[in-house]
Amino acid sequence: MHSLKLYPLLLRAQLRSQMQYRVSFLFQLFGTGLISLFEFGSLALVFQRFGSIRGWSIGEVGLLYGMVETAFGIMDMVFSGFDPAYFGQQVRKGTFDQLLLRPINITVQVLGSDFALRRIGKIVVGIGIFAVAVRLTEIAWTPAKIALVITAIFAMILFFGGLFIAGAAITFWTVESIEVLNILTYGGSYVISHPMHIYQDWLRKFFTFIVPAIFLNYYPALYILERPDPFGMPAFAPLLSPVVGLGVFGLSLAFWRFGIRHYQSTGT
Repeated sequence: MHSLKLYPLLLRAQLRSQMQYRVSFLFQLFGTGLISLFEFGSLALVFQRFGSIRGWSIGEVGLLYGMVETAFGIMDMVFSGFDPAYFGQQVRKGTFDQLLLRPINITVQVLGSDFALRRIGKIVVGIGIFAVAVRLTEIAWTPAKIALVITAIFAMILFFGGLFIAGAAITFWTVESIEVLNILTYGGSYVISHPMHIYQDWLRKFFTFIVPAIFLNYYPALYILERPDPFGMPAFAPLLSPVVGLGVFGLSLAFWRFGIRHYQSTGT
């Protein structure tokens, strides 16, 4: 509890340091939002040419895309201290050893070591795309659907945050981050921002039975849009998003603690 009380202080220090150069911060904020907007714009051009993707309209795909962008933007902002590319540098330089010497929970310290406020641009664009998609699809909203949207976003934050934590733990042995983690984080977020039935069987099965990301966004979207399930999964499949998110996050924390116990300094 003492460490958790210190987290707001670490967060405040991060925000103050980022606000020291406000023009640079505004450019970064604008840039992250513009990248997300251009990515979805390129997808919109495909719809302008073909009208739909395997029966899904731009509004329905926009619902998937907006939820993923919002969730991944929040995760990238909150868990940026665990970003394997950033954290691996701390291990290599030896600055991680300094954290171990402080009488504060190491996980809280790493969590508060970076807070990428510039990701707000990505979050705002994600929320905007989601709002436009809702208008285009004319969804009949119910309390259950609203709750499912919130739950799915929260589950994706935990899922991708867990992958960041696991990737950070791997750098205890590899020092540098490994690119396969980018396939599961950045690549995985891109995959689930599109309807899963458009992919080949091997890729869909990988993100169903090995990395069960299909339950994070696609199945909640099927329920919200009242679309039939093309894969014949059980009726409770749309409710599995929190199970997957919490499961991956819990396993990643356990792996992180295992890495801490077996950590050996690089000697730098």
